[in-house]
Amino acid sequence: SEYVTGVGIFQDRSDTTTLIPLLKEMEAKLKVKYKNIIADSGYESEENYLYLEENEQKPYIKPQVYETWKKSSFKKDISKRENMAYDKEKDEYTCHNGKKLKPVGIKHRKSASGYRSEITVYECEDCSDCPYKEKCTKTKGNRRLQVSKTFVEKRMKSYQNIMSEEGTLLRMNRSIQVEGAFGVLKNDYGFNRFLTRGKNSVKTEFLLLCFGYNIN
Repeated sequence: SEYVTGVGIFQDRSDTTTLIPLLKEMEAKLKVKYKNIIADSGYESEENYLYLEENEQKPYIKPQVYETWKKSSFKKDISKRENMAYDKEKDEYTCHNGKKLKPVGIKHRKSASGYRSEITVYECEDCSDCPYKEKCTKTKGNRRLQVSKTFVEKRMKSYQNIMSEEGTLLRMNRSIQVEGAFGVLKNDYGFNRFLTRGKNSVKTEFLLLCFGYNIN
């Protein structure tokens, strides 16, 4: 109904770390849990996907590469993992030259929030004398891929969600309602900058603004 039901003020450079604390705060105060979580690509991360799954909430998050995927230049790029055939049983990729990229190790990566993800490292069996090497990799040795299997799996589930009929409607409504609210606050109300300083003061100022918006 275009009402503002929750507000979060963050100093984070990226949106990815703000989704979980905002949802937790809203759930604690509203005493209700939203079934569907619709968000733009700035909120996509493995940690967020897993949190929503564990919290029994359905993700409708646009992949960060969503627009890139649609370009013909991307579809023709043989260096992209998405354009390589993958054998799930053998856990190996096949490159444009028909060579196999097999797992050679596991590494871990820690996010800004402290979340630890597992990355599988794949290496091509032989890139020597490959006629496509210049288009595939700039490394002198064999081509390597670093893949988070969990992230790839969760991303594809969310992608399927947003591409469904329900997902298309939800994304359209998000654009109208959420972006529309910001449009009213900025353009109709003339709110272009915060007049206060400090996180708590800024949050109070924005809450008052949203109260006025909801009453109107």
